[in-house]
Amino acid sequence: MKEETMRAKGQFIFAMMIFGTLGIFIRYIPLPSTVIAEARGILATLFLLVVVCLRHSSISREAVKKNFKILFLSGAAIGVNWILLFEAYRYTTVSTATLSYYMAPVFVILASPFVVKEKLTAVKFLCALSAFAGMVLISGVLTEPGEGVTFKGIGFGLGAAAFYASVMLLNQFLKDISAYDMTITQLGLASLVLLPYTLGTEDFSSMTFAPLTVVLLLTVGIVHTGITYTLYFGSMHHLHAQTAALFSYIDPIVAIILSACWLAEPLGFSGIAGAILILGSTVLSSFCQKTRA
Repeated sequence: MKEETMRAKGQFIFAMMIFGTLGIFIRYIPLPSTVIAEARGILATLFLLVVVCLRHSSISREAVKKNFKILFLSGAAIGVNWILLFEAYRYTTVSTATLSYYMAPVFVILASPFVVKEKLTAVKFLCALSAFAGMVLISGVLTEPGEGVTFKGIGFGLGAAAFYASVMLLNQFLKDISAYDMTITQLGLASLVLLPYTLGTEDFSSMTFAPLTVVLLLTVGIVHTGITYTLYFGSMHHLHAQTAALFSYIDPIVAIILSACWLAEPLGFSGIAGAILILGSTVLSSFCQKTRA
């Protein structure tokens, strides 16, 4: 049992480290965000379907049918969330976009009393205020914005966070469906919802799919989504909730380090202080929630 838990920890940490490199790869793909999001959804869905087949399992049609409305809405939200996040990577630094995106748990905290009738405790409210203060520091409203930091990029990041928060809230209404069935269906629906918009707004004839671009797209779809989701869900049920919550913050830490070292996008003093406030508040709020559960 101990060996199994250690293996699960290794898989989860590896998945979080891969997630943390996503922004770097997106930066080097010279395609519109809608096209990248569409490719990511299709490739990840196909990969996960192959995994299901190799495991000789199947998707529960009954569970999907029972939860289809919620799955459709959450799938559409995932698609929009990806587009906004990829736009954030283009208009601001990777670290700032990632930290803006990590405001999602704060949005969930503030919306939960109205959506799922969950009490807003004093600790959670203080965590939300702390995260908001961190976002103000990162944006440079009180000082000078850091190099590469733009309000447009932060806006896209916060928009992505809002849509991801809606996915987190919608998922609470799902019943009797496995994590794999939920994920495959949501990714497939995200691709279907985005497809008409992508085909109607993008001129594919003017795009150049160089070998490197194709490799990066395959990596984002298969590695950053398909493989990481497989590792994520495969290790989750072997870990304590608080352990998983703590390890999930490897993602933004890796993103911040790579942004500074690889892309030469340092956060600066106010940015570091803001990062501590945002990540610290979300860690505290998630731990408080898991403890009560």
